[in-house]
Amino acid sequence: MKTGKIDTQRRANIVREKALRRRFGRRVEIALRRLPPGVQMYLDNVAIVVEAEPRAVHHESAHNDGDELFGLYHGIPRSERDAGYSMVVPDQITLFWGPLRRAFGTGAELDNQIRITVLHELGHHLGFDELKLDDMGLA
Repeated sequence: MKTGKIDTQRRANIVREKALRRRFGRRVEIALRRLPPGVQMYLDNVAIVVEAEPRAVHHESAHNDGDELFGLYHGIPRSERDAGYSMVVPDQITLFWGPLRRAFGTGAELDNQIRITVLHELGHHLGFDELKLDDMGLA
């Protein structure tokens, strides 16, 4: 009898997580559509991925010292590309919905932070470092 109850709870948790992920994905899509066209053009050939939580490899890649990780850019910044840059997989911006939701809830504050996180990671795509992004208000 207990295993049936556990299986029901597990299924309910899976359904709930899928629904949360889907809602978050819609918020990301809206944030991307609301970016000015001059900014959107820099997202050409950049994949936007949503994951629940960052893994250890994400923290290592971001040189993260334990702070919550809301997003991560993976690729070759445009400022470092040369004439030989071709035939490569798209760069990737990953947004982590778990840390974002925990820190900013589910309302307008979350929507604003999704936008800021996308712009922050896009800044890395363009070659900006953390200090420059902080100066731009995108830290």
